[in-house]
Amino acid sequence: MTRIATILLILLGVLLLLQFYPKAPKNQSAQPTGYELEKTHAVPDPVLAILQYSCYDCHSNHTNYPWYSSLQPVSFWLNQHIEEGKDELNFSTFGSYSLRRQYHKLGEIAEQIEEDEMPLSSYTLIHRTARLNSTQKNMVSSWVTALRDSFQANYPVDSLKRKKRR
Repeated sequence: MTRIATILLILLGVLLLLQFYPKAPKNQSAQPTGYELEKTHAVPDPVLAILQYSCYDCHSNHTNYPWYSSLQPVSFWLNQHIEEGKDELNFSTFGSYSLRRQYHKLGEIAEQIEEDEMPLSSYTLIHRTARLNSTQKNMVSSWVTALRDSFQANYPVDSLKRKKRR
């Protein structure tokens, strides 16, 4: 057997053994939290649709898993990615954040979208429908700006801004 064939056989064996590694539970909660973004803030239907197909897989409790997500090591990688995304921003629990954190996260959403940092290119490579065109970016950005402005109108500005650490 050639050296390359041996290496390929070993890799195949490792991949087969990895399939027995326990998979993390799926991120598909049937129970609403009551703190979902769309329940705590007015979100226009077109904006909500954009967020749902471009953001919710990694930033909510409702991930739509592709067929290959049950294969290891892909399952491990996806779960880690989803957990990191939810730690950063979870639309399913957005209303439970403090007003300061909501205000800050809204600013980050606009910034990430405007700078083409979100959705991630590794995600849009496979999920082409998650890519945002300029109209969609403007729509989300305008909504975020309007919501942030409403926060400033209803709450003291100082309570919304992060305090600088000394």
